[in-house]
Amino acid sequence: MIQEFKDGGGIMWFLLACAVTGVALSLERAFTLTLRLRLNVKRFSQELIDVIGKGGVKAGVELCKNTPSPAARVLAAALEKADQGKTPMEDAIVRTGATELAFLDRGMALIAGLTTVAPFIGFLGTVTGMIGAFKAVAAVGEVEATVVASGIAEALITTKWGLLIATPLAIVHILFQGRVNGYLRDMETAASELLDFLISKGLIARERVMAVTKMTSQD
Repeated sequence: MIQEFKDGGGIMWFLLACAVTGVALSLERAFTLTLRLRLNVKRFSQELIDVIGKGGVKAGVELCKNTPSPAARVLAAALEKADQGKTPMEDAIVRTGATELAFLDRGMALIAGLTTVAPFIGFLGTVTGMIGAFKAVAAVGEVEATVVASGIAEALITTKWGLLIATPLAIVHILFQGRVNGYLRDMETAASELLDFLISKGLIARERVMAVTKMTSQD
């Protein structure tokens, strides 16, 4: 491997930078997503509905705040607006969900970019290697295997490593993106079920009436 790195020429340093960056991002995303998305959203949603049914909205907020998870934070933001009606709750879901998505998606675009850039850098090495090979032929005046071998080796090595770097990163990106998208779908479903439950039980409307009554009494 060390010899291939030397034979590949200066382009190999750029490929090495791509590989190191890709590995670092993949490890960070694997750790973060495993830690942050370990909550079963469907199960938590049902538990939250049961808690609200027994103890009210405040009990639901307390459960969400004691659960370190993006889904719990989104649902907590919605419940905190329950006394203001459905529209403010939906706005809170969208706003908090966008914040959580930005965190979950962090680094994913760069991983996707590396899967595209690495092969191009490898192909650039192919071009520079072939140019070197033809220059060697021109200098000698005849085609000999020993003359063009180093240039062709550089061309093939950089292409090889560009593809070897890009392929695993592409697989990693697909897996991570699928995990995030699945979690977001579960989170959207949980938010919809929570709103439907609160509406069916009259909790949103009742809390709005209580808030209006309170404001009127203060006036």
